[in-house]
Amino acid sequence: MGFFDFLNQKIAIDLGTSNTLIAYKGKIVIDNPSIITIHQITGKIIAVGKEAGMMRGKVNKDIRTIHPFNNGVISNFDATNKMLKTFIKQLSYFNTTVFSASYNMIISIPCGSTEVEMRAVQESAKQLNAKNIFLIHEPVAAAIGGGINVLEPKGNMIIDIGGGTTEIAVISLGKIISGQSLKIAGNTFNEDIIQSVRESRNLHIGESMAEKIKIKIGSAIDNLKFPPKKMKVEGRDILTGKPKQIQLSYQEIEKSLSKSILQIENAIIETLSEIPPEISADIYNSGIYLTGGGSLLRGLDERLSRATELPIHLGDQPLKTVVKGSDIVLKNLDLYNDVLVKKRK
Repeated sequence: MGFFDFLNQKIAIDLGTSNTLIAYKGKIVIDNPSIITIHQITGKIIAVGKEAGMMRGKVNKDIRTIHPFNNGVISNFDATNKMLKTFIKQLSYFNTTVFSASYNMIISIPCGSTEVEMRAVQESAKQLNAKNIFLIHEPVAAAIGGGINVLEPKGNMIIDIGGGTTEIAVISLGKIISGQSLKIAGNTFNEDIIQSVRESRNLHIGESMAEKIKIKIGSAIDNLKFPPKKMKVEGRDILTGKPKQIQLSYQEIEKSLSKSILQIENAIIETLSEIPPEISADIYNSGIYLTGGGSLLRGLDERLSRATELPIHLGDQPLKTVVKGSDIVLKNLDLYNDVLVKKRK
């Protein structure tokens, strides 16, 4: 690689509420939790990503744990910059000399992002010395990353369930013709589990434990063909204040998540009711594409299929489709120029 090749470097970033993924040269080189721990007094970064995630709920009063994103958008500008700078420094192909030159960056954003929220993303990218900054809506990127030809005159429906938002979009000719950005997603599921365990079992658990429960025994239906075994869960007994262990079944978790999943179902059906009949015919024939980390919840595809009476397609790597699609677009800007988010005049 010659020196001037560095002037045309391309980086794709999926700024997720729960996880941040960065693709470079067609490979996902960063896949870390979107979390950072900072010393309250000095402002020094203690840990970022996986290391910071391991500290969640276990740090002292001088160390602050920060989630830079809330519901898919930047909630802490300074923490976002510090986190991204740390991630980008970890890219083995880059150093400070390279980043002081120029490079192109594409960032995926929720389809419900406001002008203010989009400007915050762009300003954060400018702090990283990016020369050209492109934005793309998450469901469009997810569709492209999942192998769907979004440019053809055909309707495709994508449901991207992330950590902070569920993106529901109907796409045709590279544009979202109908959709919603719902603030109910993976983190909401965690909160539902925490509340349910507290109310039904008198046990207080933290975010990390709720996430483990969701991954290990989480379910959207109560009659799984291959049910997981009961899970041992530790926390603090609300009545005595003592550490305590209980066992939870997947049926208990299904009950705790049902209300939130119902809201997602209603939003999908509402979106379907608003599209032209020609697009409805396309979706009837092709089905709905499900992606994002939340799509991995056991039985969710089956439950959504029952609710919509449509086939649900779950990709091989639903956590990575957004950043993969963003990377494809950045490499083929001439072809995908129309799918990018345009600045309003």
